[in-house]
Amino acid sequence: MMKKRIMLLALAALALLCLCACGKNDESRKLKIVTTVFPAYDWVKEILGDNPGEAEVTLLANSGVDMHSFQPTAEDILKISTADVFIYVGGESDAWVKDALKNVTNKSQVTINLLQILGTAAKTEETVEGMEDTEEDAGYDEHIWLSPKNARTLVSEIAKVLSLLDEENKPAYSHNTFYYQLRLATLQGDYEALGERAAGATVLFADRFPFRYLMDDCGIKYYAAFSGCSAETEASFKTIAFLAGKIDELGLPAVLIIDGSDRRLAETIIENTRSKDQKILTLNSMQSVTAADIANGAHYTDIMAENYMVLKEALGLE
Repeated sequence: MMKKRIMLLALAALALLCLCACGKNDESRKLKIVTTVFPAYDWVKEILGDNPGEAEVTLLANSGVDMHSFQPTAEDILKISTADVFIYVGGESDAWVKDALKNVTNKSQVTINLLQILGTAAKTEETVEGMEDTEEDAGYDEHIWLSPKNARTLVSEIAKVLSLLDEENKPAYSHNTFYYQLRLATLQGDYEALGERAAGATVLFADRFPFRYLMDDCGIKYYAAFSGCSAETEASFKTIAFLAGKIDELGLPAVLIIDGSDRRLAETIIENTRSKDQKILTLNSMQSVTAADIANGAHYTDIMAENYMVLKEALGLE
């Protein structure tokens, strides 16, 4: 009954929005852009640059809820329905998108599936030695933004779409994209150089592992308790013992976790090592960036630069 009531409210609101839109001058209407994840939101803002008034940009998942747990509200469905551009990742966590797109009222809407843009560069999740086996079929690894190399490809495609829809501001978008791509290229170069310095090195995640794209870019090996999209919360003693043993074997100075971790698994693994003195360092996966974070100046390139420094420390290259 509650779901039916929410849907009726959504449909009523859609009808009202359509009536309001009919009375507006299309030439003066802002471009409406909706994204499901923070990196895409930030990329759009960078492309728009000093012309934020030309578009209305909405990040749906901005409450701190992990992208794997996100479910759209009736208000979110309305925003998607009237958007000119809808940008989403396209993995298993976006299973709800198919139904949401059935309610689109903007018939000229452009949808951007980020995994489709990557094409053959998209990777499937892998289970490495020692990792908890979820017994689920491996799908695409959704964390495509955790690679400056991927970001450059995705930003380029998003910029092309925005330029086609807003030709008046195409020169500004091209200018902004060019200089943003230089920043992304610098990040990519920094990470690749780090990988060369740490040739043959290994890191260990006492957590889920959403950083496969980045580790592959750098050529860095890894061990982890869970795969990137795993819903598991508890690791078996076998996994804990294996990871603790790897820390001892490789002489690792640090254990990595991701944002939002309660650190308990990392602490347990360290307690089972010989020295029990490894650092716990956090890499930011940008899966749960909040509106408050954005208001406080969170940006994709800044977060990736901070991750670079953390990874450098984890590799013992300070």
